[in-house]
Amino acid sequence: MGFSRVRGGFGQSLQITAAAVGAYFIAETVLGHTGPLFAATAAIVSLGYGNGSAHLRRILEVSIGCTLGIVVGDVLMYFLGRGIGQAALVLLFSILLARFLDNGTIFTTQMGLQSVLIVLLPPSVDGPFARSLDAVVGGLCALLIMALVPNDPRREPVRDLHRLTGEFSTVLREAAKAIGDYDAAEAWHALSRARQTHPLVTSLEGSLRMGRENARLTLTRRATRGDIERYGRTLEGLDNAIRNTRVLTRRIANTIDTVQLRPGAVKALSRALGELADAVDLIGLSLTAETAESRRAFRERARQELSRTADGLDPQAMDVRTYQGEALVMLIRPLTVDLLVATGMKSAEASRTLATIRQELTEAMGTIDPDEDPREDRL
Repeated sequence: MGFSRVRGGFGQSLQITAAAVGAYFIAETVLGHTGPLFAATAAIVSLGYGNGSAHLRRILEVSIGCTLGIVVGDVLMYFLGRGIGQAALVLLFSILLARFLDNGTIFTTQMGLQSVLIVLLPPSVDGPFARSLDAVVGGLCALLIMALVPNDPRREPVRDLHRLTGEFSTVLREAAKAIGDYDAAEAWHALSRARQTHPLVTSLEGSLRMGRENARLTLTRRATRGDIERYGRTLEGLDNAIRNTRVLTRRIANTIDTVQLRPGAVKALSRALGELADAVDLIGLSLTAETAESRRAFRERARQELSRTADGLDPQAMDVRTYQGEALVMLIRPLTVDLLVATGMKSAEASRTLATIRQELTEAMGTIDPDEDPREDRL
């Protein structure tokens, strides 16, 4: 695990080193300051180690908080002098000012810490505000390194989207097994698993939002904006599909408990859900394949599989003869459209791939006897 962390953070380690050494060199050589440790300190704490979407905000919070804390400490020390009482007053003022300016914990911590250090440490030989200027140099070096050599804003969204597609395909397979085995407990389990994807969707929305900011602000990552937007459309389709799946799995459980569907209908519904699960796996592969050509191929294959499934979603063709069974088909249809949208297809075009329903149901079937095993003697 240690080697894995070193390998994963090696690029950021180089960035931190370059920013710290560069800030120290600039403050010492260009500005003529003696031992400008606060320049290196501001650069180090500003960059730090961060993951993808949170990294840009963290750099901004820490660099501004660190720099502003040093400035506040310098100013108050200049007027109030030095000592424990002055340090307490400076710390309280810095914390209150930080809370007024921003609600970030990191921002408040850095501003308070740096301001109190200014008061407690011996005065700088370069003048009362030399450390403030050093901190500004360190923060600017950190932001410059971030702008010129940023982390790939696509990495975290791709990783989380792949996790989401993996979880979603498992949910669909569990739903397919639930209807195939005619087991309501399995359907409720699939519903529970579908609900657990919500935190991942929320995290993805945040990572994509910050990824867009990263791609917009950094000079070397602007070409990734198209990919980030495509990931956003993929997430939108998957999110809507998952929401529909929650409703579908609940309806499957209720249908199993109350109505005995025909064997042909059970088989057709289970097969359709299995095909959707396979397509979701293909969507996941379209995000993580090595080459752009492979990613396009997986995306096109997923689109073809989903279109074929959509073309067969007709209750009559699926041997569905009950209103309860028809309701399941009606829920699978928009779910399939949402997945087609996740592959990049327009919503209107995706809707046209659905089979046309030409005939209403003509048969209503009885409810299940509570004392009878629903898996026996299916009509």
